[in-house]
Amino acid sequence: MWPLYASGFTTAFGAHGIAANLGGHGNGAVTSLLVLGGLLALYDGAEVVLKPVFGTLADRIGARPVLLGGLVAFALASALYVLADSPGWLWAARLGQGAAASAFSPSASALVARLNPAAKHGRAFGSYGFYKSVGYTLGPLLGGVLVWAGGLRLLFTLLAVLGATVALWAALAVPDVRPLPKARQTLLDLGRRLADPVFLAPTAALAAATAALSVGVGFLPVSGRAAGLGTVATGAAVSVLAGCAAAVQPRAGRALDDGRLTTRTGLAAGLSVTAAGLACAMLPGLTGVLVGAALIGAGTGLITPLGFAALAAGTPVERLGQTMGAAELGRELGDAGGPLLVAVVASLATLTYGYGALAALIGLGAVVALARRRRVSAVPERRT
Repeated sequence: MWPLYASGFTTAFGAHGIAANLGGHGNGAVTSLLVLGGLLALYDGAEVVLKPVFGTLADRIGARPVLLGGLVAFALASALYVLADSPGWLWAARLGQGAAASAFSPSASALVARLNPAAKHGRAFGSYGFYKSVGYTLGPLLGGVLVWAGGLRLLFTLLAVLGATVALWAALAVPDVRPLPKARQTLLDLGRRLADPVFLAPTAALAAATAALSVGVGFLPVSGRAAGLGTVATGAAVSVLAGCAAAVQPRAGRALDDGRLTTRTGLAAGLSVTAAGLACAMLPGLTGVLVGAALIGAGTGLITPLGFAALAAGTPVERLGQTMGAAELGRELGDAGGPLLVAVVASLATLTYGYGALAALIGLGAVVALARRRRVSAVPERRT
């Protein structure tokens, strides 16, 4: 399992480590906010398009080859910029990294499910999410140090070495899980399966969690600066958010496996806590920033392992790659849609109203989840 956890760390560290440091590296590649936005969108845009494709490929040829190919491609894309060191090649390298992550991220999720019994899916996905959160936390911090010390080339060098090392580790340690035979599936069959609440409910919760997390990381520092807080205080808020998310995920997974928590109850609670965190972010000053960060982190940390465990439990084993790829697409849409919603509302009113709009939307999701839980309360629920 450790190489799979390392894969999750790699995609998170690669995404945030570069994104957080593109604007100030000073090699001439970022000439405007529009260029910066384009570079930031390349990674996520590639993931939105390609994750379902590579997830389906993992079901067809096996998740391990797709995992290894993605990690190797990530290392090569990173090395491309190290060797070229020019603004044009930065675009190519960033696109290549996003495409590579589209391959090894859903494959790693599928292998986490395949290599663990259903009774331990909560723990497995909790640990996987923990190491991704560590990557999200260390990316901006360690990436900033590396860019300060040696520019973007040094950061890309580390990413190339990291991708190659994890690929070698996975090749030696991850067993070859053969693809399972599957019945022929039409596009209509796929549409029905993806529209089923068994898939749609946890995916929507995961998208909401990612939207709130992205908004917290991007906009809480803005609220802090508006309240007169320094960079140390605003940086601490982001660290609190990531730290709470990392701390909650393994505990939520263990509670699910031990029967102390069900997926429906946990997802509804996570959505409620996340909405409460966004509501607290509307409060002025340091209190609103820190309490909002802690609750957003705790809520998203509760949702993430339960959402993936629910997807694994409700998916035929031979279709796990396709399901994880589609679920990752939902998360990417949340990652983009959450900040966009808050930014649009903030431009029309204030950032406070932006937080409120997303809090209301996620709170509505919690109400729907609770209503669905009551409707099916008479039916025994699968706990993984």
